[in-house]
Formats: sequence, C-alpha cells, structure tokens
Amino acid sequence: MTPPVALVTGIGGQDGSYLAERLLADGYEVHGLARTPDRPAWCPPQVRLHSGDVTEHDAVRRLLLEVAPDEVYNLAAVSSVARSWQEPELVHAVNGDAAVALMDAALVLQESTGSPVRFVQASSAEIFGSPTTAPQDESTPVSPTNPYGEAKALAHLAVSQARERGLHAVSAILYNHESPRRPTTFVTRKVTSTVAAIARGEADELVLGNVEARRDWGWAPDYVDAMVRALRHPVAQDYVVATGESHTVHDLVREAFTAAGIEEWEGYVRIDPDLTRPMDAADLRGDHGRARRELGWAPTKTFRDVVALMVDTDLLG
Repeated sequence: MTPPVALVTGIGGQDGSYLAERLLADGYEVHGLARTPDRPAWCPPQVRLHSGDVTEHDAVRRLLLEVAPDEVYNLAAVSSVARSWQEPELVHAVNGDAAVALMDAALVLQESTGSPVRFVQASSAEIFGSPTTAPQDESTPVSPTNPYGEAKALAHLAVSQARERGLHAVSAILYNHESPRRPTTFVTRKVTSTVAAIARGEADELVLGNVEARRDWGWAPDYVDAMVRALRHPVAQDYVVATGESHTVHDLVREAFTAAGIEEWEGYVRIDPDLTRPMDAADLRGDHGRARRELGWAPTKTFRDVVALMVDTDLLG
C-alpha cells in the first residue's frame, strides 16, 4: 500500500522536528519545507526536504500540487513576539498571509484530485492578547495586542472560513511549549542554558527583563501530539492546547537553578529594563477541556519536569 503523505512547513523549528519524527514513526512519507537547502538541525534524514519561502505563494502552491499531501501542517512562522515589533510587515506576511495562501492551495489540491486534504494551523495564545478572564478556551474573544498576535489571528480566523469552503481545517491554539530544541533566543532556553553555564563555571550572571511575566508552559512533544490528534479527528474544529497552569519567569529561574543544584542563586540574576517588551501579555492560561474530552489528550510533563529536562540537556553542553 502507498503510505500517506504529509507536508510540514517550518520543519526546521522545534515543533517541526518532533512532528517529523512522529509522522515517520506513523509510517508517513514526510515532506518538509525549509528556508534553506541545508538540512536543519534535528530534521530526520528520511524527510524529503524542499527549500523555499512560504511568502512565495505561487511556488508553495506548485509544491503542494506536486507533493499532493493527505495532511498539511503549517508550522512556519516568525516565532518571536519581540521581533514582531521590529518587523511587523514581515511577520504579517509569514504568519498571516502565507497561512491563508496555503489553505487556498490546499483547497485547490482537494478540488483537483477529488481526495480530501486535512490541514492544521499552528495558532497561538497570543491571539487572545490581554484577556480579562483566565483560563481561556476556544470561545475567548480574539483580541491580539502585538503584531505577532495580529498575524496569527488573521490565520486563525481564516481557518474557519476554509472550513466553510470544504477544507478539513483545524486551528491548534498553542500556548507556550518548550524543549531542549528551543533556540536560546527564547527566554526558557536562555534561562536553562545560562544556568547550566553558571553551574559549569562558564558564566557569572543571568540577565532578564520582566521576571513577573506569566506563561502557561508545556512540553513541545505533547503539543505536537495534540496537533496530530486534532487533524485526524473526524470533526474539524479549533482546540486550545495548554496545561492549565501558569508560572512566572521568576518561577522558571528558580526551578532551573534548583535543577542545576544551585541553592543560593539570587545573586546571579540581573534585571535589565531594556529587555522588557513594549507590551507584555496578561495571564495567558489555557483550558484544554475540549482537547481532553474529544481527543483524549492531556499533558504528560509538569512545568518542573520540562525545566529539569532542559537544564539536564544544557548541562551536557
């Protein structure tokens, strides 16, 4: 039998690598779209890699028609909220317009072949902006407060429109999720890698911005599992993917130093006001009730587990 085919955009990122491994284990032929012809770190050699830019809509449409995937996972994004303030036009093009164009291409493929195409959009809790209630669920109003959230909201709302046009489209509203594969430009990995360096005697301070910012942090492989379950569910709808617990950056720092075996850690931390975002989101904490009830999904790792796993990996250098 011919194996099912999946196309993953943004395969060079943290989620893309875990998703590729999952799909290959499920027996899929996996195609990945990456910005450069070089195979990204963590990308399995069995993945059929295609170089290209998601903002080149015609080229992406041709690729989709050529590969003819059964499943499309759109993970491609400029993933830094801070960068979205510096390059809002780029973020809008990549995180918003490109997702809409990809859904349009999936519909063209479906209509031309007569075979169903399933599509999942990696959305973000940032679409909720500064919600007045917590936790948030699928009915929480979309009201972003930064360019990243605005672009993700554009793509999120386009998912429901694509469903009305006949595409089995799902928006996975992902809250923060981490792993040792997260780049050090993200605060979680910046913390764990710096704490590990301090423990090894290779650094003497950890410089941070707003340590009171709260986030709902989960384990990246769990969130990839949720996306796969959501895409393969018989009913196409949106799902909040979260742990339901929020923690401050200060909590993250404490857990990281504890995992590294450093008890007296406060003197290693310096606050730099210049690292504070122009506007930081409120208490983003997700209610994954729908995913639990309908997908049988639940987080497998606690916040402490996630931080410890990252620190342990960073201690190895």
